[in-house]
Amino acid sequence: MSLPLDTIITGDCVDVLAGLPEGCADLIFADPPYNLQLQGDLWRPNLTHVDAVDDAWDRFDSLAAYDDFTRAWLSACRRVLKDEGTLWVIGTYHNIFRVGTILMDLGFWVLNQVTWVKSNPMPNFRGTRFTNATETLIWAQKVRGAKYTFNYHAMKALHGGTQMRSDWVLPIASGRERLRVAGEKAHSTQKPEALLYRVILASTRPGDLIIDPFFGTGTSGAVAKRLHRRWIGIERDLGYVQIARARIDAVEPDRYTALVFDPPSPRRAPRVPFGALLEQDLLRPGDELRLRGEAERAAVVLASGEITCGDLHGSIHAVGRALLNAPCNGWEHWYYRDPDSGVWQPIDHLRAELRRRMDAPADNDPEA
Repeated sequence: MSLPLDTIITGDCVDVLAGLPEGCADLIFADPPYNLQLQGDLWRPNLTHVDAVDDAWDRFDSLAAYDDFTRAWLSACRRVLKDEGTLWVIGTYHNIFRVGTILMDLGFWVLNQVTWVKSNPMPNFRGTRFTNATETLIWAQKVRGAKYTFNYHAMKALHGGTQMRSDWVLPIASGRERLRVAGEKAHSTQKPEALLYRVILASTRPGDLIIDPFFGTGTSGAVAKRLHRRWIGIERDLGYVQIARARIDAVEPDRYTALVFDPPSPRRAPRVPFGALLEQDLLRPGDELRLRGEAERAAVVLASGEITCGDLHGSIHAVGRALLNAPCNGWEHWYYRDPDSGVWQPIDHLRAELRRRMDAPADNDPEA
């Protein structure tokens, strides 16, 4: 079956997902009904009416009915998700705990809980509770322990060079970003594109397929198109479908996404054994290595590609681990003395040099 890529499919998500091939999606982003169960109208202090979430699609007869609904769509999502794929689902305190329980019961493994901290939340107009300034995203993998996509370095760069945390301070969709029809909100729970930008950038690569079972006005599709990802949206409301199509048609993909936003991860770089440094004469048997910042902890390089320090001998990782009594990445913890500058440098510099040599174009020398 050929996939209807970059398409909005009109219909109920459980029925539509049942017609898609098993294991086709790299990522699922789900923004399901929250079952807010609002009672009565909301009014601002100036007596203007609050356009709150009172849509028919957010109404359920009971918590049991909501649980049955949640179990059905999560099960359908699990079937179409690749074994190495991940799922993001967003909610509030009204529903996210119930969704999380069912998600785990179905066999998903939670990777992170991310809190979206709204920099400009709607006030609590009744003055009876704290202002609800957050929503929760659960990031989960289909198969515990499977290899999944996490663009750590891209997210670190996006966060100004420091690790991105699980609290994301972002504004709600407002101003020109907020879609309106005849002056009214087109969708009561439209998510900001900045939120989907982080989700998609973090957990997919260009060309990956994202499925959104509650597509609404198409925020996930718009961002996926910007970042050169494929997408399938499922939406049963024809009005939302029309708005989403027009919105996505107007999106121009980012020109340099693959170059700027998806830097290669060192984990995906070609594996280099320590012994290869000796084979390429970047180190020699008998050379001295020192643990970072500890001149008294010196080791000697052996011809076999192992190192020895006192009674210890083995790999750069094993000897370092024994000396530090802690986890040790030998490439980062062992230093060599640069013969030109005399400065002690991490041996990872030599690994990077060897990788450059491996990637260098051939000379096309017929004698080689």
